[in-house]
Parts: sequence; C-alpha cells; structure tokens
Amino acid sequence: MSNGNSVTLVGNITRDPELRFTPTGQATATFGLAVNRRWQNRQTQEWEEATSFFDVVCWREMAENASESLARGSRVIVTGRLEQRSWETQEGERRSKIEVVADEIGPSLRWATAQVTKNERRGPGDGGPARQTAPERTPAAAGGGGGGYGFDEEPF
Repeated sequence: MSNGNSVTLVGNITRDPELRFTPTGQATATFGLAVNRRWQNRQTQEWEEATSFFDVVCWREMAENASESLARGSRVIVTGRLEQRSWETQEGERRSKIEVVADEIGPSLRWATAQVTKNERRGPGDGGPARQTAPERTPAAAGGGGGGYGFDEEPF
C-alpha cells in the first residue's frame, strides 16, 4: 500500500460480523470496531479515556472467515485502507461515511490465545471458500435476495 492510505487499528468488535452477498455472489462482511485511547491528564494526574468507533468491511474469503471466526467482544488487529462512500437518501439528502476496508484481520494475542485453522487453498474459478462442512451459500440463502448493497445505496 504505497499510496499513503494505510491504517492499522487494534480494538474490540462491537457487533458480530454481518455476512452478505452482492447480486453477483461476492461475499462481504461488516462489523463495528471500538478503539480505546488512554492517557494521563498532566494537570490532574488522572487517567482519561476516549473511544473511537469504526465500521470495518471485508470481502470474499476474508468476509466468510471473519463471519465464522469473529464475535462481539473479540479483540482484533485490522490493517486496511480508509474509503469514503456516498449515497443519497430517499428524501434526496446527500450522505457519506468513511469505512475501513480490511486487507488483513487477526486476533490480538496480548491478553488471549487463539487457534488458527488454515483453509484448503483453491485456485481461481474453483467456486469460493474451501470448507466442506459449511452449507452451500448462495445470495438467496444469505437473506434479502442478495443482501449486499451498492456504493450508491444506504448502508442500513
């Protein structure tokens, strides 16, 4: 990522990843991430804290892996890029939001342990993730007749 748009966040997941599929069958998952910052106030010598909230988006195999592996409360490390998305509401108002599009997601091992299970590697055109125990997923099975939203639609 040499374009200067790179971010690394460490925080707790605020809501379980929501797995959806685009009309073309592309998997996407979104979840919230709370990042806490703590510092000592030099005047009062008291510790102060602030929390920032981010929406994280991941695609394809990472989306399916995230939805199966992560849950609310999990502490994770996310690297990715910031992306602004705009849309128009039904009332004609222009809205936008900034999301973190994940390149990598991993568990934080600072206060927890994790067990990693490697997926079988597949080549292009082999039809998606390599899990034989998972039920077949189709856009209709994901709910909402495709479930995903386009960049010109509201995210909720």
